[in-house]
Amino acid sequence: MTPKVVSNSTPLIALARIGRFGILQELFGELMIPTAVYTEIATHGKERAGSDELQNAHWIQCYQVSNHTLVTFLKVSLDDGEAEAIALAQEMGADLILMDDRAGRYVAESVGLKLTGTVGLLFRYYHGQPLKFKEALDELLANGFRLNNIVYANILEQIQ
Repeated sequence: MTPKVVSNSTPLIALARIGRFGILQELFGELMIPTAVYTEIATHGKERAGSDELQNAHWIQCYQVSNHTLVTFLKVSLDDGEAEAIALAQEMGADLILMDDRAGRYVAESVGLKLTGTVGLLFRYYHGQPLKFKEALDELLANGFRLNNIVYANILEQIQ
């Protein structure tokens, strides 16, 4: 059975920046995103990484969130994409939500959603291939992905 996976913007943009957007289809087959994520990447981010990839990814389905009250509540502390991604994950009974932002991750976990971020996706994809994982992680960092040096060292220690 194909897992139900909802994504926020950051993992999509980060993977597009390093030419690994297709990893998502290989890992999950299909992906769901809320309208706010599509708008952020494909409309407002038209000339940036991820825009073309998202518009051409027929395996990504865009959904309108129906629980506007929840979205409004979540937008007090989260951006539109994060709020809608969490609401959509709840509405769809998602098995996994993809999110990097610390505040969004905290909220997602507090409502019982299972999550992973861009680094977790790379780890999952390159499982058993530590050199390829490190190469992809280093490319992420070289392309503006923020990761604390201590966290980076801990991640590399775990893959050895």
